[in-house]
Amino acid sequence: MPLALRVPPECDGWRLDHFLKQRIRRLSRAKIRTIIESQVRLDGGRAPRPALAVRKGDTIRIDRPAPIEPEVPREFSVLAGDEHFLAIDKPAGLPMHTTAKFWKNTLVALLRERYPDEQLQICHRIDRETSGVLLVARSPAAASFLKRAFASRAVKKTYLALVHGVPEPASGVIDAPMRLLDTRTRIKMGVEPDGLPAVTRYRVERTFAHHALVEAAPETGRQHQIRVHLAHIGHPIVGDKLYGGGEQAFMDYCDSGLTAELLERFDGLPRHALHASRIVFPHPATREPVTVSSPLPRDLLDYMKGLRA
Repeated sequence: MPLALRVPPECDGWRLDHFLKQRIRRLSRAKIRTIIESQVRLDGGRAPRPALAVRKGDTIRIDRPAPIEPEVPREFSVLAGDEHFLAIDKPAGLPMHTTAKFWKNTLVALLRERYPDEQLQICHRIDRETSGVLLVARSPAAASFLKRAFASRAVKKTYLALVHGVPEPASGVIDAPMRLLDTRTRIKMGVEPDGLPAVTRYRVERTFAHHALVEAAPETGRQHQIRVHLAHIGHPIVGDKLYGGGEQAFMDYCDSGLTAELLERFDGLPRHALHASRIVFPHPATREPVTVSSPLPRDLLDYMKGLRA
């Protein structure tokens, strides 16, 4: 899978490693050095090295190995449904849509395999590492209705999150605007005064010596909202690689996968401890409220058994 990068005039004379870092910001310096040593080809047969000066008009060719798609859970159960909708129990680790890393092992692909003759549409998103209830429409009309219901906040979602520490007070409202931050990951959200409105209600459900199980209900639908808000009040979610482990640890994870050292930094839990536990929505045909719940999955229950009371 070759990648060709043309050197623009403003980058004339830059070091090769600096140019690649500017063009592919998510890569660490160590990863860039590895790529230069093993995958980069330069015009004129020049030997690539990190300090080599690139010239305007040069084409930097990177011979990327074909990616191996990571293994993910491929089974999901149906919690409720009829001819209009499905409410499925998404396992942690299963991505929803095709990305650079996942193309066959996605929820969209699995739905297509299981229901090949239906026009299914996923109505909302949850993160790959988040487990729990996910709503799927079984017709274009149902999809249109449910997506409007989400947009008008007629759908109520509730999550369970295992967090570091015990929030005080035991219940409250986090009203903190959010926006995308200018960071190397290009996906990290944060609380900023000029952000979009973001409100989360929370309540402590169970306490441990150094942790708490928190129920969180977002009133807005910002990306990573619960993860950001709980970290903002000083109680990041257990296992959260981006908002708990730190951005460098997250970048290391993206580069090398989940090593034993990184697993320890991520609290010994391979995924973040966030679960979509309940959804309440108007039925596409009857307009009556429908409530669907998902119990905490086994991995989180087992992890909590190891916590001191």
